[in-house]
Amino acid sequence: MKSKLHVLIPVILITITAILVGLEFLFGIIPHDLLFAARWITILSLVFYCLKKRSLTTWILFSIVVGAVLGYDYPSIAMSLHPLSQGFIRLVKTIVGPILFATLVYGIAGHSDLKQVGRMAWKSLLYFYCATTIALFIGLASINITQAGKGIDISKVPSAQLPDKASAVSDSDKAELELLPENIHWVFKTTAFFRDIFPENIIKSIYENKVLQIVIFAVVFGIGLAMVEEKKRKPLVDLMESLAETMFKYTNLIMYFAPIGVGAAMAYTVGHMGIEILKNLIMLLLTLYGALIVFLLGVLLPIALYMKVPIRRFIEALKEPVSIAFATTSSDAALPKVMSNMEDFGVPRRIVSFVVPTGYSFNLDGTTLYLSLASIFVAQAAGMDLSFGQQLLICLTLMITSKGVAAVPRASLIILIATADQFGLPIFIIAAILGIDELMDMARTSVNVIGNCLASVVVAKWEGEFDQEKAMNYEAE
Repeated sequence: MKSKLHVLIPVILITITAILVGLEFLFGIIPHDLLFAARWITILSLVFYCLKKRSLTTWILFSIVVGAVLGYDYPSIAMSLHPLSQGFIRLVKTIVGPILFATLVYGIAGHSDLKQVGRMAWKSLLYFYCATTIALFIGLASINITQAGKGIDISKVPSAQLPDKASAVSDSDKAELELLPENIHWVFKTTAFFRDIFPENIIKSIYENKVLQIVIFAVVFGIGLAMVEEKKRKPLVDLMESLAETMFKYTNLIMYFAPIGVGAAMAYTVGHMGIEILKNLIMLLLTLYGALIVFLLGVLLPIALYMKVPIRRFIEALKEPVSIAFATTSSDAALPKVMSNMEDFGVPRRIVSFVVPTGYSFNLDGTTLYLSLASIFVAQAAGMDLSFGQQLLICLTLMITSKGVAAVPRASLIILIATADQFGLPIFIIAAILGIDELMDMARTSVNVIGNCLASVVVAKWEGEFDQEKAMNYEAE
């Protein structure tokens, strides 16, 4: 019984506090001082639980609660903690350039045998891009339907935190726009966007976190490297792999600062925007889960049925890797079981060993859906009325930048911040989203794994090498 006290005490106190809050909400009969005491005694009990649990995820979730309560009870103190959340965001920003460059170059040059596998390569990539594009648009449609970011009182946000809606147009572009008829301004802005994705100085692009410029350079560099003979290519490919692995470890170290950064961000957000923003975050969470279910039932299931995949057996093969992915929020943790289960399910080893690892870089269905949804949520929360064309440009950016970083912990956070920078979206709202990121990451990582499992089956079917009999007789170990 003693060993369970760290669980039992917080559960009892949380229950009591919830009842008191409910009574106050319904009848207004609970004294303010009693509610205040109940909140902070419960938080102290959670400290005891976290010390026993010793889990980074537990501390992050705890910091969300503390931040929200601190922002509600002591808004002035909460707002003074903003530099801590800004410091965390700065640390995350340092990852963007190196990780994008290293993973994209390694992903392209490291698979230089695409010439040998030919058909399998283009079929895989075609499937990946079709699936992730559909996922992006489902996310875009979902957030526009639910309007989860609307209703936040933006007047409480200091003007320094608001994006400059005109910042995307340079002074020289404004001068040129004045010379053109208004009805073709959109043509100039579109061509200017494509002009600005090309880097003039890659060091400057990395310094300024110009994501698309980094991606363009990395893709061309990777293709050039893939064309170099093996002897001269290998040292650079190995360097890119080492850089990527180093950045993964660097990200892990930064995430130890996450409880402080997240807690400060939540405290600041609630402190100056009110407790009402939590309703928007819950709506965002529900919107994501709903959109992922739509993607699973409306896209992946019809594909599986059309390709005549035995659904019940396929679900059996998915159970263990998806459970691992959901519990750990890591696609990498599920990789060994994905590959072994898909091979047992009837996908030839040579197809599994190509499609699944490549899919981990290029077929992130759950992550890409989340990114389109979350970026528009940020714009809605900031009161930015984005046109359909602007939303499409954001989706185009996400379509490119979301590739190649599947193995990075909290990769979606890195890409989301980079995209927000690109389009002038307020980053402090992303810090608040991080408060529920763990819950969202479970779902999107699971969908990533399901999507890659199905991709291996589809490519095997497309190549005429899928063992249907083996699939029909599959039994989980």
